[in-house]
Amino acid sequence: MLAIAGLVTASSCTKDPMNNLSAEESRIYITNKDNNVNFGNYKTYSIADSVAVIDNNRFAGEQATAVDQQIIAAVKSAMESRGFVRVARSQSPDLGINVSRLYNTSTSVVDLNDYWSGYGGYYDPYYWGYSGYGYGYPSSYALVQSTEAMLSVDLLDLKNASANNSIRVVWNGVARGSGVFTSDAATTGVQALFNQSPYLNTVR
Repeated sequence: MLAIAGLVTASSCTKDPMNNLSAEESRIYITNKDNNVNFGNYKTYSIADSVAVIDNNRFAGEQATAVDQQIIAAVKSAMESRGFVRVARSQSPDLGINVSRLYNTSTSVVDLNDYWSGYGGYYDPYYWGYSGYGYGYPSSYALVQSTEAMLSVDLLDLKNASANNSIRVVWNGVARGSGVFTSDAATTGVQALFNQSPYLNTVR
């Protein structure tokens, strides 16, 4: 019993490592590619000059804030460092690039009775002359709303769009976590996505 008590005490003192993460450490970078694609077959690209805003899977317009422009500049730099040449949209680029800010807001119902559960034990029912009685709290609920923000970069195959009768996404990168749309995270986030994708280059 003493050993078990010691183990419980030690466990209760253990810090949750998630509570000690910085904003940068909390971020997750996810990349995905079309395994049938040879990126060496693409030479040129064009990128939109604004960022699409997608709110709960609905297009909410385009924006070009200072951070948006920083993200777009970081994508251009990463693509050109891999040998791709940026051209105007009217020059039939091999790849089109969309940059998007994704927001997903969810609402959930929280039972506040769980919060009060056992709280009445801190008071002495004997004081009021009702020995053995517990405290009863009224049923109450609260709505809790949270919003997750993500950065998404999509590479679209424009070179073969006519032959395929569709525009395929050949590469996608997503950054999620705390502060993904801050100035500090804009450049490093894009770099992290491209660093995970060494295959994303062309032979000039």
